[in-house]
This record gives sequence, C-alpha cells and structure tokens, in this order.
Amino acid sequence: MNLNQIHNVFFIGIGGIGMSALARYFKNIGKQVAGYDKTPTALTKELIENGIAIHFEDRIDYIPQNFKADNTLVIVTPAVPKTHLQWNYFLEKNYELKKRAEVLGIITKDTFCFAVAGTHGKTTTSSILGHILYESGVDVTAFIGGIVENYNSNLIGSGKTVTVVEADEFDRSFLHLHPNIACVTSMDADHLDIYGSSDAIEASFVEFADKVKDKTKLFITNELPLEGVTVAVNVAAVYKAFNVRIADGSYVFDIETPAGILTDFKFALPGRHNLMNALMAIAMAVNFGTPTDAIAVALASFKGVRRRFSYQIKNENLVYIDDYAHHPTEINAVHQAVRELYPGKKVLAIFQPHLFSRTSDFADDFAKSLSNFDELLLMDIYPARELPMEGITSEWLLSKVQNNSKKLVAKENVIGAILESDASIIVTIGAGDIGELVEPIKTALYETI
Repeated sequence: MNLNQIHNVFFIGIGGIGMSALARYFKNIGKQVAGYDKTPTALTKELIENGIAIHFEDRIDYIPQNFKADNTLVIVTPAVPKTHLQWNYFLEKNYELKKRAEVLGIITKDTFCFAVAGTHGKTTTSSILGHILYESGVDVTAFIGGIVENYNSNLIGSGKTVTVVEADEFDRSFLHLHPNIACVTSMDADHLDIYGSSDAIEASFVEFADKVKDKTKLFITNELPLEGVTVAVNVAAVYKAFNVRIADGSYVFDIETPAGILTDFKFALPGRHNLMNALMAIAMAVNFGTPTDAIAVALASFKGVRRRFSYQIKNENLVYIDDYAHHPTEINAVHQAVRELYPGKKVLAIFQPHLFSRTSDFADDFAKSLSNFDELLLMDIYPARELPMEGITSEWLLSKVQNNSKKLVAKENVIGAILESDASIIVTIGAGDIGELVEPIKTALYETI
C-alpha cells in the first residue's frame, strides 16, 4: 500500500490514545482527516481544534462526501463492534481498511524505526526516547500511547526519516512493525484473553525480537530469555546505571557504556522502574549515535507522561498522584516509588480494576500488590471490551486483600470516601474511566488545604 496515493484518512474510533496520534500524524503530512468516536473526550476536542472533523453518531450520511472516494484509507480500532454501520459500509464498498498496527507497520517500513516493546514501560520509554531524539535535532516522529507533558500531545515531532513507536503485544500488533533498533522492557504475562498462556506471550516476544537481525541493535533487561544488549540498574550489564542518588527530588546517576563512563545524568521521574525506562532510552540513543551531552540535556528536561505517576497536588501536607497502572507489576512499581519518596507517610490507594479477564488471571497478585498500601478504596471492574464473567467482581477481589483498612466504593462515592481519609499521600490507579475523576478529586482536595 502506497500512502502517497492516499488523500483522505477516516478513523473509526479516532479518540483512542493510539488512533489520535495517527490522526495527528496524517494531518501533519497534509492528508484530509476525519473520523467517528462513541463519545466526546478531551482528546477528540483537541483534534477538532486542530481542524479534524469528528462526529459521535454511527451514521453513514455523517461520512464526509469527499471521503467516499478511492483514495480514502479507513483505519479501524479493534474495539468497534461488528454491527457498526460505517465499518460495514466501507467493507461493502471494498475500501482499504486497516488496523492501527498495520498502518504503523506501513509507516515504519519507509523510515528508520525505533520500536519499544514490553508489557510495562512502553509509553514512558518511547516518550523519553522521542524527546531525546527530537531535542537532539533528529528528524523524528514519535507515536506515543499517552500525553507527553513537554508537548501536551501524543505525537512528538513531524519528521519523515526516523520514527519511534510503541511495539504493542496486544493482538500481536507488534509483528507488523519493521524495527531497526528495538528494546524489550519486560515480558510479564498479560492479555491472557488473547494469548491463552504465558508461553504464548513469550513466543510472540521472541518472534518480535527476531525482527531485529543485528542483536547489537536489540536492547533487553538482564532477566529476559532473549539475545541482545543488556541494560540494568546497579547490576552487571552492557549499559549499567550506577552511583544512583537522589538530589533535589531527582535521580542523579552515572552510566557504564561500551564507549566509557558517562557521569551525572539527571532524571526527575520517580521510581526505579522509570529509571530503568530512562536507561533503556539512553542506550538506544547512544547506539544511534546521538551525542551524549545532548542526551543528558534532554533527559534533564523531560517532564513525564500524563497519568504515569503524574503529580496533581504536591505540597508539604498533601500529595496526590495519578497513575495508569493496571497490572500487579505496575502497581508494585507505583508503591515502590511512593515509599521511596515519602517514607513513613500514610498512603491511600484508589484502584479501578481493568478487564474481568485480567482481574481473574491475576487476582492473587493484585491482592498482594494492593495489600501494601495503608488504605484501599476499590472501585468496580471497568469492563472495556468485555462482558461480565461469573464470580469475577471487585467484592471477590477485595476479599483476597490483606488490609485492615479497605472498602468497596462506587464511582460516584469516591470523592467523599477520599475526603474521609486522613492519609497525606493519595494515589489513583487504573486504566479505565478513573481518569475522569482526577480533576474533580483534585478540586475537592484543594478545598480542604
């Protein structure tokens, strides 16, 4: 498929974090862009402000007339039901229909592609890498699965020769990509509703890793069963962060590389997992030939990703942090970061489980992770694309949590329950619509300060 011959791009599910980045990209390179989504959001509002026509009713007559042409590409999210009228219209008319992952594959085939894979850390690692390359003057476009604070966007740059993409394991999407340099941050079991077993997930990651023929261009953590360049914090590796200390609320560290020692790198995102994400991005940038002084300057200016340990309130008496964590490993990372930064403080966690299948698959691990917090408010399971599963409820999950201060709370009662707590550190966690509560929670807490 030749994107140069495409004039119009129509998105079904344009408001998704990954789809909206693609929409911005096609708008940037001069295509006519329009689309449908189920509900208006902050993202769709931004796209409309950028000149993209979006409607929120599934009606064929809402498809712009000039998009009913041969030179139209239709990009569809997997979440769209088979009964969707617009989707079926395009199918019946034999339009070029592609999934987001397939389109990213087409784009990356004609560029020098950095691909960031892993069950955790993809968005932060690719954001840091995209920021480093952009700030270093590289002709780059980075497609990000979150809103990067430095740019207030999920797209960094508008370059045509280099791309940075998240290599998503969901639905084996990453197998569409054509990476020149890649990394794998982690290979934990997840998406068992798609894969069926952790062995199947591992096999898929191995298949992705095999796309990088030159193993000096594949970066991995020490414990992964892959051949590549090792990256680690405080343990032996080809790229090793050491002498890690905290100064003025930021990590400061040195890096051992094949070319020698780099000193006094500064990085403001909390948590050892984020330090690892930064090191992975640095290793790929160094391998690409980016000047190390430019890397250091860019790293120090990186502000983070929205909903990734994102500070909402930060003062002496009260701290409120919001995070997208939706897997036990990610919740543990949030907990580690909070305890490192605020030892001895009482921590309240509000968690919304994401997917019935994930809750079922990792119930005991979730319970163990959530038990670490001093106080827990547990919301109902956010179903996303799934139907309920018998016996899999938040009440069932809560019964497994070993915590003397825990309770189930409905979405509409969350703010009231938070205000009743005397915790000085508050963390909202989850990948569902808990994000919609962040601003109201913030407003309510400000009134108590």
